[in-house]
Amino acid sequence: VNDSSAGGHYLRQGDISGTMAYFVEKHSWDGLRDIIHSSRKYSGMIINKAPHDFQFVQKHDESGPHSHRLYYLGMPYGSRENSLLYSEIPKKIRKEALLVLSWKQMLDHFQATPHHGVYSREEELLRERKRLGVFGITSYDHHARSGLFLFQASNSLFYCRDGGHNGFIASPMKPVEIKTQCSGTRMDPKISPGDPSFIAFINNNDLWVSSIETGEERRLTFCHKGLNNVKDDPKSAGVATFVIQEEFDRFTGYWWSPAAPEGWCRERSLLLYEEVDESDVEVIHVPSPALEERKADVYRYPRTGSKNPQITLKLAEIRTDHLGRIVSTQDKELVLPFTTLFPGVEYIARAGWTQDGKYAWAVLLDRSQQKLQLVLLPPALFITVSEDQTQWQERAEAVPEGVHPYIIYQETTDIWINVRHPGFLRSFKNRENDDEITFLWVNESKTGFCHLYKITTQLQQGCHQWSRDYAHSDDDFRCPVKEEVALTSGEWEVLARHGSKVRIWVNEATKLVYFQGTKDTPLEHHLYVVSYDCPGDVVRLTKPGFSHSCSVSQSFDMFVSHYSNVSTPPCVHVYKLVGPESDPLHKEPEFWASMMEAAGCPGDYIPPEIFSFASKSGFDLYGMLYKPHNLIPGRKHPTILFVYGGPQVQLVNNSYKGVKYLRLNTLASLGYAVVVIDGRGSCQRGLKFEGALKSKMGQVEIEDQVEGLQYVADKYKFVDLSRVAIHGWSYGGFLSLMGLIHRPNIFKVAIAGAPVTVWMAYDTGYTERYMDVPENNQPGYEAGSVALHVDKLPNEPNRLLILHGFLDENVHFFHTNFLVSQLIRAGKPYQLQIYPNERHSIRCPESGEHYEITLLHFLQQHL
Repeated sequence: VNDSSAGGHYLRQGDISGTMAYFVEKHSWDGLRDIIHSSRKYSGMIINKAPHDFQFVQKHDESGPHSHRLYYLGMPYGSRENSLLYSEIPKKIRKEALLVLSWKQMLDHFQATPHHGVYSREEELLRERKRLGVFGITSYDHHARSGLFLFQASNSLFYCRDGGHNGFIASPMKPVEIKTQCSGTRMDPKISPGDPSFIAFINNNDLWVSSIETGEERRLTFCHKGLNNVKDDPKSAGVATFVIQEEFDRFTGYWWSPAAPEGWCRERSLLLYEEVDESDVEVIHVPSPALEERKADVYRYPRTGSKNPQITLKLAEIRTDHLGRIVSTQDKELVLPFTTLFPGVEYIARAGWTQDGKYAWAVLLDRSQQKLQLVLLPPALFITVSEDQTQWQERAEAVPEGVHPYIIYQETTDIWINVRHPGFLRSFKNRENDDEITFLWVNESKTGFCHLYKITTQLQQGCHQWSRDYAHSDDDFRCPVKEEVALTSGEWEVLARHGSKVRIWVNEATKLVYFQGTKDTPLEHHLYVVSYDCPGDVVRLTKPGFSHSCSVSQSFDMFVSHYSNVSTPPCVHVYKLVGPESDPLHKEPEFWASMMEAAGCPGDYIPPEIFSFASKSGFDLYGMLYKPHNLIPGRKHPTILFVYGGPQVQLVNNSYKGVKYLRLNTLASLGYAVVVIDGRGSCQRGLKFEGALKSKMGQVEIEDQVEGLQYVADKYKFVDLSRVAIHGWSYGGFLSLMGLIHRPNIFKVAIAGAPVTVWMAYDTGYTERYMDVPENNQPGYEAGSVALHVDKLPNEPNRLLILHGFLDENVHFFHTNFLVSQLIRAGKPYQLQIYPNERHSIRCPESGEHYEITLLHFLQQHL
């Protein structure tokens, strides 16, 4: 029965005696567009506006340090693109007044976004891998000693100077474009730490070096031939492959040596780089964004169970004269093939250099991702090999006696190893014993939770006679761990896992390490400090009730925090650590200045309520509930279950949800109840919790989601379990299909965005980490591939909507194509919405708006 007295909404007698079903008002398409316009106007005001990528630089006068200059990326008022900015942090403040720092432009009238916002193919794909939604300058490299800033913008490279030995500017400057003879885009630019007049970059899949002083430019590697046919041009140098970027969060393939080791000449610089040969990797075709040209982009994409690229590590050596001009460059390779030295290694997950430049290091993983090795590589292990292979023995004999790799740490697990952030290898020079190395590391395998350890390993010397018939032994290069001291412990996490953007900050003067973690609650990220010399108290520095993302100054006297909670939009504050120098561990954070105050919430914003419940699995599960804004006692509201549910992601936490998930509030404002649950498999809860998905993705998650729904329905009587929609994107799209397949009695409709429908077609790095290779887990692959179970989908129309970007190079459109073909074969009804110019993430504002209107329209018509 229509009830016009109830604000134009529809009511009718429900299935349960004494209750009424609440029906959401049906708007026209234009009406829904107005609703979305209104919500997007607000999100556009605050999204991506917060400053980020902070860099503190201390300013000095005759009396010593007196203030900081804080550099960062941000979007100034009135601008639509990220720019390089700075703020002055004074030495003294008036405590009775709120100091709001002004954002000052470093660059004078600089257009950072390419003309018409058109990026090169390389930049577009990197933005997709990094999930970047902003325009302008998205990253920069900084050399503190010289004050040099280097960044990519407008399809070119630029630099400017501020601070360091050049002093500080007082007004915007014109950045200098670095000219080039290269064709194509220069990617991944980095400053040489030892000689900041040199920068390196990637051009057409090879490594180059350039001098900003002399204008010299030199190609260091010659892997890529520059052919149009990908099949005939499989090699690259210094470039992270698709799987390494997407599944291991490593976006570079080369690393400058920080300094010349003791005894080396100053005019020698080294670059460690990864060389990749993708000859055996399958070639796939994805439609090109330039649809009018009717072309296809060609990619190398290793599907699970197929061959990965062949990999190795090499060195590039640059020698200069006393005027800084390049005298020579040499390419050096390991004395023996990488596969001979490290058999069974499939991935170079991380790499870099120790602080003194004495060793290169690498984190190596086997294919199953259950064994990790941390390896030191002396530069002398790399030799110059001429094309005349008869000289090989002569070259090998040039390697000094006793020079070999050192495996200084190893982890194993029967679940999987989550690769940590690269900032979590920090070594200390052992002045008493050169045959030892002490370093900080994060280990999850030992206790099932990510924790900090200080490890001392003896660099055990071997007697390796390099020869062509060298045979590797498991004990080769393994060094004994002398001491392993836990700095943190408990059922909580140091935030250093795969995908985490946080770092640690080590103060060697006070022997303290600052880090972010979840010690207080898995729902909040906080900044903590602990002594690595005398482990004990773990001291929290940020205020509870919020979730924080922090950066600590190089002088360890200040930090900046970007924080929020479900009720409060993000704000950015600077804090000073004050207290006696005799007890640096227990210094107190004092509010110093504000960089950004919280914006006002939308007029109709009601924060979600966070809840938890004891699940049948034995774990406490957390969830969020957006209550319908127009609640009337005794009425049942249609319910949306918004889901991701897979590894590496946590949706439920105490941070503001009015930016990325504003549409959930919009749904609640229309009368829907919206539920979000982090079940087994999600992150920040330990390896056992996440490892519940081992070899059976898609088989345990729906159970947790349904249990959470029933808990919410019992506790909040307005949830209508007869009208539940399940919706998610990517892994959430996969679970939306799984929900409709296995629990059609619970889920009336499913809206699946960019779903993986057959795991055999997804990549090696992700799929094999959680599912093993197909030949070892055929039942798991079959049970988890929704396209093989379409016969279980309901026969009623208007219960399934699939959305997918046609250009998706991550979850290829093949997944939806195959699913639809199976649906047609089985005679099952479905609806399909394609976004012809979108990849895995919907980036075009018009496409995003259309998706949200489509979602609302489908729900109001069919739920």
